[in-house]
Amino acid sequence: MNSTAPTPGASAAPSATDPVGTAPPPSGAADRFPHGPRSQQWAAWGFLTPVVIYLGAFYAYPLYRNLDLSLRNYTVRSFVQGNAPFTGLENYRKVVDDPTFVPALEHTVLFTGVSLFFQYAIGLALAVFFAQHFRLSATLRALFLVPWLLPLIVSASTWSWMLNSESGIANAALGWLGVGPVNWLTSPSWSLASVIIANIWIGIPFNLVVLHSGLQAIPASLNEAAAIDGANAWQRFWRVTFPLLRPVSAITLLLGLVYTLKVFDIIWIMTRGGPSDSSTTLATWSYRLGFGNLLPEFGPGAAVGNLLVVIALVFGLVYIRAQRQQDNP
Repeated sequence: MNSTAPTPGASAAPSATDPVGTAPPPSGAADRFPHGPRSQQWAAWGFLTPVVIYLGAFYAYPLYRNLDLSLRNYTVRSFVQGNAPFTGLENYRKVVDDPTFVPALEHTVLFTGVSLFFQYAIGLALAVFFAQHFRLSATLRALFLVPWLLPLIVSASTWSWMLNSESGIANAALGWLGVGPVNWLTSPSWSLASVIIANIWIGIPFNLVVLHSGLQAIPASLNEAAAIDGANAWQRFWRVTFPLLRPVSAITLLLGLVYTLKVFDIIWIMTRGGPSDSSTTLATWSYRLGFGNLLPEFGPGAAVGNLLVVIALVFGLVYIRAQRQQDNP
C-alpha cells in the first residue's frame, strides 16, 4: 500500500467543508485584533470622549456661567474676585420692568419674522429657478453664495456705505428716479427696515443652497406623472413639489430662526441699535448691558441672553414634536 505522510509545514488538503483550503489564522492574531464586547465599548468611549469634552467646554460650561451671571449681582470687582451676592430672579424682574424690554422684544419678533419670510420665499424661488439646469446655472448659483461667504463685518459695512444718507448709492438711485433722500440709518422710521434688508440679503444664499438640495432629492417622475394628468406648472409645484419639500423647509426655517434671533453684528455695525433704540433687539440690548456701558450690568445682560436661549429652545422643541408626529402619525 503506497501512502505518503504529509510533509511538515505543508498546507492541508481542501476538504468538503473547506473547499478553498483556508489556513487557520496565525498564532496571536486574535490577540492583536480583539473583537469582544469590552473592546467595542472602549472604542465607543474613545470616539465619544472628544465630543463630550467639546460640548462640556464650549456649550455646557458657558451656559452654566451665563445662568450664574443672571442669578447674581455682578460688578466689575465682583466679577474678578468672584464674591457676587446671590439675587435669584431679581435680574430677570429688572429686565422685564425696563422700558426697553417691550420695544426690544417687538423689534426682535419683527426682525426675525420678516427676515425669515423673505429669506425663505426668495431662496425657494431661486432654488426652483436654478433647478431647471439651464446653461450657466451652476455658475450663477455659485455667485449667489458670495453674500454668505463674506465676513459679516464686511457685509454690514458695505450696507452701511450703500445706505449712507449723503453718499450712499441707495439715495443716489432714488435721486435718479426723482425721489428725495431717505435717512436709512439715522431715522427711527427706517433704521429697523434697513437692518432687515441687509439681513435678508445675507440669509438668502443659505436658503437657496438647502432648498435646492431638497429639490434634487424629489424624483422627477412625480412631476412628469402630474404633467401627464394635466397639472400645470403652478399645480405641480403646489401639490407635488412643495409638500415633498416640507421636511427640508422645516429644518431650514428652524436653523434660520435660531441664527436670526442671535443676529448682533449686522445691527450693531449699521445702527448700534439706534437711533433712540428704534432698531434695538434682545441680542443688541444684551450686549449693550454687559459691554456697551462704562458701568456694565453683567447680570441683566446675561438674563436677556438666557431669554433668547429659552426662545430658541422652545422653537426647537416644537420642531422635534412636529417631526415625531409626522414620523408616527
